Amino acid sequence: MTTDAPAPQPTWTPAWDRAEGEERARALFTATFDARPDGVWSAPGRVNLIGEHTDYNGGLALPIALPHRTYAAVARRDDDLVRLVSAQEPSGVREVRLADVAPGTVDGWAAYVVGVAWALREARHAVGGFDLAIDSCVPFGAGLSSSAALEAAVAVALDAVYAVGLAGAVVDGAADDDAGRATLAGLCVRAENEMAGAPTGGMDQAASLRARGGHALLLDCRDGAVRHVPFDLTGHGLALLVVDTRAPHSHVDGEYAQRRAACDRAADLLGVPDLREVAQDADRRAQAEAVLAPEADGDVLVRRVRHVVTEIDRVTEFVTRLEDGDVHGVGPVMDASHASLRDDYEVSCRELDVAVDAARAAGALGARMTGGGFGGSAIALVPADAVEHVAEAVAAAFAREGLRAPAFAEAVAAPPAG
Repeated sequence: MTTDAPAPQPTWTPAWDRAEGEERARALFTATFDARPDGVWSAPGRVNLIGEHTDYNGGLALPIALPHRTYAAVARRDDDLVRLVSAQEPSGVREVRLADVAPGTVDGWAAYVVGVAWALREARHAVGGFDLAIDSCVPFGAGLSSSAALEAAVAVALDAVYAVGLAGAVVDGAADDDAGRATLAGLCVRAENEMAGAPTGGMDQAASLRARGGHALLLDCRDGAVRHVPFDLTGHGLALLVVDTRAPHSHVDGEYAQRRAACDRAADLLGVPDLREVAQDADRRAQAEAVLAPEADGDVLVRRVRHVVTEIDRVTEFVTRLEDGDVHGVGPVMDASHASLRDDYEVSCRELDVAVDAARAAGALGARMTGGGFGGSAIALVPADAVEHVAEAVAAAFAREGLRAPAFAEAVAAPPAG
């Protein structure tokens, strides 16, 4: 006689409340440096609702900030020494002198931290040394922008302790100085690109610094303009389930850089500054395949451009449906995005596809990978009373496929760094 194995129970990754996160960072700081910090600042991770790999192509993206945050306890120093410790890293205290910092001189997680200070100094802001302790509930390597959360937390902390004056304040879930935060986001992008060596666009940093509670951030990646789109699923009886596939994910690898290089090459061949130009011009759309197909890598270039152009269209459709109150109607838009990312952009993976397929089969209205891909997380739009059911179905599908058990979270649109 045989019996079925018990169904695996989903593992959840809850967000800390602010008091807990601040106390964790403060306690680590005091234990490490035998002193109290000047304060504790924090910044959120993000999920992107739609608009993947559009940021570095001058396109549109629609992220929300997560309630999961990175907390930074910071104290200003009177010299240029930086001392760093993280609860997520077992390597102990890292020490760096800002006078010695240049691209390629700092590795690992410290590059993201020191990179922000370096970028502020490069922009001629009088930033000196500091002691810093980090603790975070943003899952690392999950495609939920843990690196941007780290950068943004450090940015608003240094802005405060060195009176830079860019971050402003957060009032009722919204920043009161968006222009200053746009500048800070650009400096964080420079830190990630030049110091950490990750060729990302600016969507992640914009979401962490410029988002608004209860809203999605419609970001125009060409000029940095933003519009806040109300995003409250509860009133529609829905929820957004995040599935961390636990498949390794990193932007510092050749695959991401290859996608960006292909888009740059396609834009050069088409004679445009970026692929947003193709999305906006019907004649260029019609001509793109004829121009690109004869190239040795023409099939790849055609598919990469097709994804970017149609993904920009999907952002517009998603926003229109939200603003028209047709929240249930965004599900098929999510499905189409995942198919494009899987087939034309080729950045999905087995774990992401299993998560998306299982969520849909269990009743999700739509599902897609989110973030850069090659691992990381998927999101599913589900009825609010079916969150546990869908999570159980996804966990069971992973078990059947012999994959590492995923982790789950529920996403709500949270406030920005502060």
